[in-house]
Parts: sequence; structure tokens; C-alpha cells
Amino acid sequence: MQATATVLVYSDNARTREEVRLATGRRPATDVPEVEFVECATLPAVLKEMQQGGIDVCVLDGEAVPAGGMGVCRQLKDEIFRCPPVLLLMGRPQDAWLATWSRADAAVTLPVEPIEFADALAGLLRSRLAVGA
Repeated sequence: MQATATVLVYSDNARTREEVRLATGRRPATDVPEVEFVECATLPAVLKEMQQGGIDVCVLDGEAVPAGGMGVCRQLKDEIFRCPPVLLLMGRPQDAWLATWSRADAAVTLPVEPIEFADALAGLLRSRLAVGA
């Protein structure tokens, strides 16, 4: 198993980024590596980190402003070859169709519910690490 997994967290809200870190803990499940976070509050920061590579999973806040995570997700999926899986944070369950439009690999609603979030993140890490193996 890989020693650590790198998770990019994009939100303009520091509290949302903190909720993601707290819900994940050191690792979201026992069968995935420990997680280290790269936090971004702006779209340019996300694009810079993605260009540098090394990101295993992206967590994008669909409620971020001015660039919402759904649009950011679609842009990443269009522009990055072998884009890492994306976990989208949605404001409400009715936005699931927008998560599909954005090509997110998984979606959960805000506020972050720790068990639901950790399960979704662990699933994406498993799929990413299986492909990289």
C-alpha cells in the first residue's frame, strides 16, 4: 500500500476545509493510506496544484465562490489527462444532477457528515490506488 495519499481540498470557506480534514482524520478507512491535504481557497491555486501533479483525489466545494466546485470539476475533467477522482460537496441533495453534469466521481451534501464523507473518500482512494497499482 502507498505510504500516503494526497487529497486536494478546494473551498473558499476555511470552515468547510476544516470539516473535511476532521471528517477524514489521519485516514478515512483502515485499508487506505494516511492522507495529507493540499488546501486551496481559489481556482488559480487549484489549477497550479493540479499542474504540479501528485494529487490522488480532489474534494471540491460546490458552494465555493466565485468559482463553484461543480464548474471547477468539469474544467478539471476536460483539461487534465487522467484527472484524479473528484468528490463534490453539494449544498443540497437536489443538486445531484449538477454533480452528474460536472462529471464528479462521487458527491455528498454539506454540511460534511463524517461517516458519509469518509466512506465516499475511502472509495475514491481505493479506486485511484487500484488503477495506479
